Amino acid sequence: MPTYRRTFPGRPEELRNVRQWTRHILSGSPRVEDAALVVTELGSNALLHTASGDEPGTFRVSLATSGGGITVSVADLGAAKNEPSVQDPAEEDPHGRGLGLVVALAQHVDIDGDEHGRTITAYLMPVPAEPVIAC
Repeated sequence: MPTYRRTFPGRPEELRNVRQWTRHILSGSPRVEDAALVVTELGSNALLHTASGDEPGTFRVSLATSGGGITVSVADLGAAKNEPSVQDPAEEDPHGRGLGLVVALAQHVDIDGDEHGRTITAYLMPVPAEPVIAC
């Protein structure tokens, strides 16, 4: 299972670089755009809710592929103001949907760690082939 790792500076403008790197690493995968969205949401959460977004913070991204599936992990530097959870924001609220999107796209999500640093891992299974119907 090939695994790719990279540490990014904890600045919002780096999220674009994370998406580009993810698309480059996973090019050709049918789940590449899902993985790009997941890594963006998890990276945004790391910057917004943890010390990764403070100067000179960083966050670490790992991508792994196996049998057409993709594993996306984002590790932060900790000092979270709250524990990660899926929220139900009001329609006009500009925040609170990121982890919900990740959970909707992934077949499984793990949250490991504590206030000293967390890793959130999303498992994206291969897209099933369209059934062939013989007539």
